[in-house]
Amino acid sequence: MTNPKSEPIEAVLFDWGGTLATWHTIDLYAVWRSVAELIDEARAEEVAKRLLAAENSIWQRSKEEHTSSTLEEVCLLAEVAMTPAALAEYERQWQPHTVLEPDAIETLTALRERGLKVGVLSNTIWSRERHEEIFARDGVLDLLDGAVYTSEVPWTKPHPEAFLAAMRAAGATEPSRCLFVGDRLFDDVWGAQNVGMRAVHIPHSAIPADQIGHTEGVPDATIQHLSELPALIDSWQ
Repeated sequence: MTNPKSEPIEAVLFDWGGTLATWHTIDLYAVWRSVAELIDEARAEEVAKRLLAAENSIWQRSKEEHTSSTLEEVCLLAEVAMTPAALAEYERQWQPHTVLEPDAIETLTALRERGLKVGVLSNTIWSRERHEEIFARDGVLDLLDGAVYTSEVPWTKPHPEAFLAAMRAAGATEPSRCLFVGDRLFDDVWGAQNVGMRAVHIPHSAIPADQIGHTEGVPDATIQHLSELPALIDSWQ
């Protein structure tokens, strides 16, 4: 039987937050409090607490059941009606935390120049439209062969189907020929390896304790910068 780790890499799939985008520790209550001011100023604290509790519940479900959610579901669970002004404020609050890693574009370009397919798989409650606006802003959108945002599929990482969906979106067909790059040992490393992919860990993110899963993978490699990735893949090829 062929050793999967001897197969040539044909597609590289990336996590977004904490991997392609720089990790930031975010005060989610402060984000929701700012949003709640525009929904119901008189009851802003109560509304913010309900929104935060709803978001925490869907991420807990993601960790335990690997099922997805949307921003709309968060509002539904919180029994809050999002207004256009509140949504604009929500996006404004998050804008500083969507900053691309400095070497992301050169890395993706180098991978494409090697003939490798490039994709993204992100656990997210945001819409495809929102992500593509950010990627277009940063000059990344045209460097992607495909992307899967869990807001539009039933699963989240580390569910195998999430990885397989991302593989297909990028135009690849064999998990053994795919490499996943991420900052989380449970969602990204263990999840990718569990479906037969190789996994590279970028250990820069301060993952909250309540988001660490029941299992942690042992990466096939660990890098400190995205720019190390093309040479690593060259050494495997």
